[in-house]
Amino acid sequence: MIAGAINFSTKILSKHRRLHRVNGYLYLLSVAVVVLTSGYMAPYSTGGKINSIAFNVMNLIFMGLTVAAIVQIKRKQVDSHRKWMVRSYAFCFTNLFIHMFTFVLHNGFGVEYALSYTLGVYGALVLNFALAEFVIRCIYTRPAAIVPPGTKKVIA
Repeated sequence: MIAGAINFSTKILSKHRRLHRVNGYLYLLSVAVVVLTSGYMAPYSTGGKINSIAFNVMNLIFMGLTVAAIVQIKRKQVDSHRKWMVRSYAFCFTNLFIHMFTFVLHNGFGVEYALSYTLGVYGALVLNFALAEFVIRCIYTRPAAIVPPGTKKVIA
């Protein structure tokens, strides 16, 4: 999670481009490890097959979003890359959101634990996309202002 968060800093991007790139590949490697281990553990998840399928779909989405971000930066599409990374990074919070939904539904509303966990899994999937799109539309509304190393930023 830290590798992804660090790379959203425009200061690091403009002053330490190599660090940004290395850290980005570290993030990609971390996503791959999460996807592989989560895919291995999915059949044993609480709630059975319906949750196992959801976890595997989330794994495909998580890796797909991350690869899409890499493809966009290879094509020099910085703004598109940033948007795909926001979507990818939102999936880092999947486990947090699952347990948040489960806690509220089970402890707050008395829903059976297995059902509240299942609702949490699917709720987290929807919330990941919703929060990512909110950030893209409300916070990253302007194109990324990337200043090449060695140049001064001119304020107009």
